[in-house]
Amino acid sequence: LKKQSQYLTDKQYKELHYTSSNGTDLRIGLPKNHVWNGGSEVAADGIDFFPNMPTEEIYTAPNKFQVNGHVVGTTPLVYHGKTITGFTIDFKNGKVTNVSAKRNEDLLKEIIKEKNGDFLGEVALVPNDSPLADMNLLFYNTLFDENSSSHLAFGNAYPNSIKDGNEMSEEELISKGLNHSPIHIDFMIGSDDLRVTGITQDGVEEVIFENGDFTF
Repeated sequence: LKKQSQYLTDKQYKELHYTSSNGTDLRIGLPKNHVWNGGSEVAADGIDFFPNMPTEEIYTAPNKFQVNGHVVGTTPLVYHGKTITGFTIDFKNGKVTNVSAKRNEDLLKEIIKEKNGDFLGEVALVPNDSPLADMNLLFYNTLFDENSSSHLAFGNAYPNSIKDGNEMSEEELISKGLNHSPIHIDFMIGSDDLRVTGITQDGVEEVIFENGDFTF
C-alpha cells in the first residue's frame, strides 16, 4: 500500500478517467500537490497506527469542482440500517446532477442534500482480489465493505490528502479544491473490468488500474 501510494503521489496526475462495461464513464480532477495514503498513518504524537483494520485501500481527495460524468454503484450502500441498491450518479463540474436507484432512491437523495454532500471528498482504489473481496460477502458495515472494492465518497475530504493539509485551516483546504461537509459516505464502484487511466500534467494517458487491479 505504501509503494502504491508513493507511486501515485509522485506521478501527480491531473485527472483520473474511470471506465467500465457497466456504463461508468467518469473523469475526476485531482488537486495540485495531492497525496495518496494507504496502510498505517502517523498520529500527531509520532506513533504509527492503522485508522482502519483490515485495510486494503489507497486514497486521496478529488478537486471537488472537477468531477464529470456517470458512475454506477456496484455494491449495495448501507446507510442508517437501510440498503440502497442499483444506483447510478451523474456529475457536472463536481456537483451531483442526477441520481437513480432501484431501491431506496429517496434515501440516496437525502444523503446528497446534506451541506456539500453532493460533492465528492474521496477517491480510493482497492484491488478486486483483496482478502475481503475474495470472501464475496456484504458486511453491511462500510468500514469493511469499502476495503473490498474501489470506491468514492460523498462529502468531506481528509486534510492529509494534500501536502501539508493537516496544518491548513478549513478555508485554506477549501481554496485548494477540497470539499468540506459534515458527512463522509463511501460508495463502491469497483468491477471486474474497471479501468482507471491517469492523465499527466502534459496530457499523457497512463493506465494505472485495469480489470480491477493495479498495473504497477
